[in-house]
Amino acid sequence: MLPSFVPRACAAVALASVVAMTLAACGSDSDAAPAGTKKVAVTLTDAGCEPAVMKLDAGPTSFEVTNTGTGRVTEFEVLDGSKILGEKENIAPGLSGSFVITLQPGSYTLACPGGKSASSGELTVGGSAVAPTSDKQLQAAVTGYRSYVQTQSKLLLDRTQSFVDAVKGGDVAKAKDLFASARAPYETIEPVAESFGNLDPEIDARVNDVAKGDKWTGFHRIEQALWVKNTAKGMSPIATKLLADVRRLNTKVATETYEPDQLANGASELLGEVSKSKITGEEDRYSHTDLYDFEANLAGAQTAYELLAPALKARDAKLATTLSARFEAVHNELERIKRGGEFPSYDTVGTAQRRKFSQLVDALAEPLSQVAAKLHT
Repeated sequence: MLPSFVPRACAAVALASVVAMTLAACGSDSDAAPAGTKKVAVTLTDAGCEPAVMKLDAGPTSFEVTNTGTGRVTEFEVLDGSKILGEKENIAPGLSGSFVITLQPGSYTLACPGGKSASSGELTVGGSAVAPTSDKQLQAAVTGYRSYVQTQSKLLLDRTQSFVDAVKGGDVAKAKDLFASARAPYETIEPVAESFGNLDPEIDARVNDVAKGDKWTGFHRIEQALWVKNTAKGMSPIATKLLADVRRLNTKVATETYEPDQLANGASELLGEVSKSKITGEEDRYSHTDLYDFEANLAGAQTAYELLAPALKARDAKLATTLSARFEAVHNELERIKRGGEFPSYDTVGTAQRRKFSQLVDALAEPLSQVAAKLHT
C-alpha cells in the first residue's frame, strides 16, 4: 500500500501569497457584509451569468452566487485574460456560495461555463487602485504562502519526474506505486494551478472534463491505462507532455504573488472540491486512491488557513477557535479510516463512513468560507 506522504499543515510552514486577485467591486453595501466589503449578487441560470455585464468600483468585493435551478451552469469565474482571479465551483441547483476578492481598476471577464447565451460577460472596474495590505500579519501570511506554493511545486516536479520515468520505462507496478504520491503536491496547491487557464485541465482533467474534439492528457489519462488496461504502452507521449506541463507550472509559480483573500478562497475551494465532487470517488475512479487526495487537499487548506490564523484571531477569535477544532476533527476522521497506518482503496470505504467524513468536511467548509470577508473588518 502507498505510504502516507502528506504532512499535516502547520503554521510553521513558510507559505506564500496567493495569486494576486486584483478585482474591484462596487455593489451596494449590505448590513450582513463586513465593513469595507461590498456584496454583488450573481445568479446562475440556463443562459449563464446574470448579470452578464457589471460596472463596479475597486475594493474588496464579495460575489454572492446562487443557482436558481439550472443543471447546465454550476460555476462562476472572474478572469483577467486567461487567469482566473476568483471562482466558485460546484454550485448545484438550489445552492449558493460566495468568494471575496479585492478588485483593482481594469477590464475583466465573467464566465459561467455551459451557459446557452451568457456563458461569458464583462466586468469593468473603476475608481482608485487599492494599495497592498499594510497589516504585518497578513503580509507574513502571503509571504509564507508563496514559499509554500513554490516548495510544493518543486516537490510535484521531482515526483512527477520519477512517475514519468516509470511510465516510459514500462514499469507498471512502480508507476502505480508512485501515482498518488506524485499527485499529492498538486492537490495541496490546486487552486493556484487552476488559476493558470488551461494548465490545470492539461495536467489533471478527468475524461468527462474534456471537451469533444480535445485530447485527454495528464495524470488521469495515464491512471486509466495503468489500472484499466494494466499497461503503460502508448503512454510515453502523454507522460512527456505531463512532465512538460508540470515544469510550466513550476516556472509560473516562481514569480507569482498573492493576496490574503486568495489564501482564504483557496482553502475554501480545496474543501469544496472534497465535499461537492471528490467524495463520490470520481476523481481517482480507476486507482481508488482518493483518500490521498483528500489528505492533500486538507493539508493545503489547513496550511493556508493557519498562515491567516493570527490575523483572523485578532478579528474574530471565536471563528478561529471553531476552525481549529473542525480541522482537527476532519484530520482525526481521516486517521480513523486508515488501516495499518495506510489508506485503503476508496472503493472499500462504506457509505456510512463516506457520509460521516463528508459531514465533517461540510461542517469545516461553512465557517472557512467566512474567513476572506473577515480579513477586511
